[in-house]
Amino acid sequence: MDFIAGAIGGGLSTAVGYPLDTVKVRIQTERRYNGIWHCIQETYRTEKVWGFYKGMSASVLSVSVISSVSFGAYKNFLCTICKLRYGAADAKPSKLDVSLAGGAAGAARVVLMTPSEVAKVRMQTQRNPHPSVASPHLVSKPKYRGSLHCLKVIAKEEGFGGLYKGCSALLCRDCSSSAVFFLTYSALCDWLTPAGKNKPGFLVVLLSGGFAGVLAWGLATPLDVLKSRMQTDESDQHKYKGLIHCARESVRKEGAKVLFKGLGLNCIRAFPVNMVVFVTYEAVLRFTDHY
Repeated sequence: MDFIAGAIGGGLSTAVGYPLDTVKVRIQTERRYNGIWHCIQETYRTEKVWGFYKGMSASVLSVSVISSVSFGAYKNFLCTICKLRYGAADAKPSKLDVSLAGGAAGAARVVLMTPSEVAKVRMQTQRNPHPSVASPHLVSKPKYRGSLHCLKVIAKEEGFGGLYKGCSALLCRDCSSSAVFFLTYSALCDWLTPAGKNKPGFLVVLLSGGFAGVLAWGLATPLDVLKSRMQTDESDQHKYKGLIHCARESVRKEGAKVLFKGLGLNCIRAFPVNMVVFVTYEAVLRFTDHY
């Protein structure tokens, strides 16, 4: 049931946070924007509302699957750890147990997540002026017509490896952020839940999920920047040879502050998105338990 609850929560959260995610990716990968508001204005001016939702359909589907794997893997890893350490799967886990299970869940989802992330980032950074903004004869045909077409083109032009660009940055990002994410959520729920209650109330779930998301994304931003830059590096560019090279080149050209591009936006987006994830996850589990 954890897999189903995670899938529903992930799908809903993507729909909530996708426009801000598009703005974040553009700020992280392009130097043309002066800040968040400038990026929003330029995107709307040239591409209208649709510009914020490029690649969302495939992203909702992929994030639902990934969120399902993440929550399901976390729960199963945690039960296995508790069984090995304490002899019972339902034993109360320590903070270390929660962190280890969270990190393992983050690693498990990377295999499924990387191709969809590559397609999402390529779609989000693709320029398609809205017909009402540009003259018809100036509107060029987009390279990627949709997320599935994007994956097909990448596989054809860059090979199977192209679908896994940025995998090293994504693995480092998700292992660490997932460990922090689940640990923070668990700790806040324990702290805010009154003594004698078995489960946290929905207000506690909302606050704990929101703050867990903010902290996890705040720490993950530098690797998120590198991941986005590596994934926009197309076959005819070859700007980056790997994670370390990408970090070195980015800092050399733009200074250390480049690693924190989109930090504020990540934190703003993370609160409502992860509130939706956890409250949906808990609601689905409690509904099925009740009926």
